[in-house]
Amino acid sequence: MERTVTVAPEAGLHARPASKLVQTANRFDADVSIGRDDGGDLVRADSMLSVSGLNVEHGESVRVSAEGPDAEAALDAVCDLLTSPIEESADDPGDGGTAGDAP
Repeated sequence: MERTVTVAPEAGLHARPASKLVQTANRFDADVSIGRDDGGDLVRADSMLSVSGLNVEHGESVRVSAEGPDAEAALDAVCDLLTSPIEESADDPGDGGTAGDAP
């Protein structure tokens, strides 16, 4: 199975978005691959180095492929992640250290 989607996170597939993609791909019993939509090779989506090495920017299209028992669910989850903006503060613990600043 394969789909083409446009990358929504402002950071593209760098740092946090790439990490979340790798974590998501690893949750499924499927071989998930991703690559630029320019006909280039796909890389394994379970490798942070491979995913971030694609240097995909916000607004670029990527191909996502999945094979295996959970292929459809994996493809749905990865494509949902790629097409949703990622809130940088959503996973940040605490309030940035400002709680103790009030008199």
